[in-house]
Amino acid sequence: MTPHETSQASGLKSISFLTPGNYPDHAPGQGLEETLQLFALAERLGYDGAWVRQRHLEHGISSATVFLAAASQRTSRIELGTGVIPIGYESPFRLAEDISMADVLSGGRLQIGLSAGAPPHAELIAGKVFDGDWRGFDFSHRRIGRLLECLEGRFIGDEDTVIQSPGNTQRPRLQPYSPGLRSRIWYGAGSARSTDWAAASGVNLVVGNIVSGEASNVFTEAQAANLGRYRQDFRGTQAPRVVVGRVVLPTDGADSATRARYRAYAESRHERTLQPHGERRTLFAPDLVGSADEIIQALLADPVTAAASELQVNLPYEFSIEDYRQIVTSFATLVAPALGWQPQYAAAAA
Repeated sequence: MTPHETSQASGLKSISFLTPGNYPDHAPGQGLEETLQLFALAERLGYDGAWVRQRHLEHGISSATVFLAAASQRTSRIELGTGVIPIGYESPFRLAEDISMADVLSGGRLQIGLSAGAPPHAELIAGKVFDGDWRGFDFSHRRIGRLLECLEGRFIGDEDTVIQSPGNTQRPRLQPYSPGLRSRIWYGAGSARSTDWAAASGVNLVVGNIVSGEASNVFTEAQAANLGRYRQDFRGTQAPRVVVGRVVLPTDGADSATRARYRAYAESRHERTLQPHGERRTLFAPDLVGSADEIIQALLADPVTAAASELQVNLPYEFSIEDYRQIVTSFATLVAPALGWQPQYAAAAA
C-alpha cells in the first residue's frame, strides 16, 4: 500500500498547500522567485505537495506548466501540482505536450488539476485565443477527455503510419511520453455532475471550500455526499486520490497585528457561509483561524477533513510571502503531526 492508498482510520498521510503565486505589477520576477523559494521551504518542512493556481490577466501564475518546470529544478521529491488549469483556453494536444515535458523534467512528480466550462474572462480575451465565434465552442468535459487520450501514449494512425525526422523513423505519438502521468490528472469538482464525470473518467479529485448544495444545505454534508459518490463509482486503474482543501490560518508564530489581520480576513468572509447562494445553491466552508490547538479541533470536527488522508492548505490571494511562510511552517510543525501526519523522508524529519 502506497502512502496515498489509505483508509479513514489510518489518519492524515499527505499534506500540501495551494498558492496563488502573487507578485507586484512592477516586479513579477521578485514574486515568482519568492514562490519558488516557498516550494523549496515546503520540501524542507516535509510537505508532500506544493500546488499553484493558474490565473489569467492577474498578478499570478499565468502558465502553471512553465512555473512547475522551474520548480522541478529547485526541488527533488515534493509533488508539484496545479489547482486548476481551465481547459477552455487550452489546446488539449499542446497542453499534453507541455505537461509531459514538465513531468519528465520533474522526474514524474506533476499532479495536474483541470477544470471544464467556459474559461474565465472570456468576454475580454476569447477573441485573442480562438478563431471564429467562441460562444459555440465545446468547453465541456470532452475537451479534457481529448487530453487524457494524448497522455495514454497511444500511437497516432495505423501500425504502418510513421514520421521521418533527421536520423530517425518512428511511429507518431505524444512526445515526450511520460508513463504514469495519466494517473496523476486531477479534476476540481464542486457539483454532483462534475464529481460523477471525474469518477467515470478515472481521474483524481480536488475538493475545496466551495460546493453545490444539491444533497444538503449543510456544507460538510453536501461535500461528503459527493465524495461518497466518487469513491463508489470510480473507474480508474489506480487507487483514487482525493485532496481536501481548506483555508487554514494558524496564528502561532504570528505577531499580534498579523493575528488580528487573519481574523479580520475570516470575519469578512463569514457571512457567505451562512446560506446557499444563487441558482446552484453554492455553499462555502468557513476559514479556520486560531491557535494550532483550535485549528486541530476544527479539522477534527469537520467530518470531511477528519476523514481525509490528504489535506491541502489554501493560501489566501491577498497575503504576503511572509504570511505564507508562517502559515505553511506552523501547519507542518504544529497542526499536521497532531492529525497523524509524519514526513515520509528522513531528511525532512531531521
